[in-house]
Amino acid sequence: MVSYRRILLKLSGEALSSSNQNIDSEMLKKVVSIVQSALDLGVEIAIVMGGGNLYRGASLSAEGMDKITGDHIGMLATVMNALALSDAFERNKIPSMVMSGFPIGGGVCEPFNHSKAKNELANGKVVIFSAGTGSPCFTTDTAAALRAIEIGADIVFKATKVDGIYSSDPMQDPSAIKYDSLTFDSAIEQNIKVMDTAAFALCRENNIKICVFSMLEDNYSLANIIKGHAIGTTVSQTGD
Repeated sequence: MVSYRRILLKLSGEALSSSNQNIDSEMLKKVVSIVQSALDLGVEIAIVMGGGNLYRGASLSAEGMDKITGDHIGMLATVMNALALSDAFERNKIPSMVMSGFPIGGGVCEPFNHSKAKNELANGKVVIFSAGTGSPCFTTDTAAALRAIEIGADIVFKATKVDGIYSSDPMQDPSAIKYDSLTFDSAIEQNIKVMDTAAFALCRENNIKICVFSMLEDNYSLANIIKGHAIGTTVSQTGD
């Protein structure tokens, strides 16, 4: 028995990278294994892809580039990652589709369409959303919340390098306390940095839970959460 029917998985660009490669084949294999373990449970999976392993719009603008141009470059980076991930899925017999937040010609990928995305998910495809919301000035966290609403996802999973949400950065502060659960209001009031305020607010307004977990420790962590195991940190209306 599983807890969710349709999920939205938010992956950072770093999930595909290693110290040697911006897009590493071994990391792609790991993501494929994690997603396959969840698909085996009969869950429909959509993915929002980040691009920080290739370019970060914020970093580019901090170095003097026009912010909107920097954001556009960052959005294109997410498309490259999404195409690499889709190729890895297809090579492992997992049907997939890439959708972009803005139109891209030449048969590269599909423009985002919520109805088509829901139909493809229902037919067993993994749908990978790229190019964020399609507009600059929004993070891929916000894109994940927005796409989750649009496709009727039951929950947003955010895969990170740590095993949940902490009171401070556990890599910098050994006394940091891990939260098993939080309310949306508490996450916003405490200015929790794991996701931006807009993403928390969108999920709060539409009653979509968020689960922050580590995908580095165990290829079955996502599947185990779907099966009801208490892993990571859950953010919800009530904090349950």
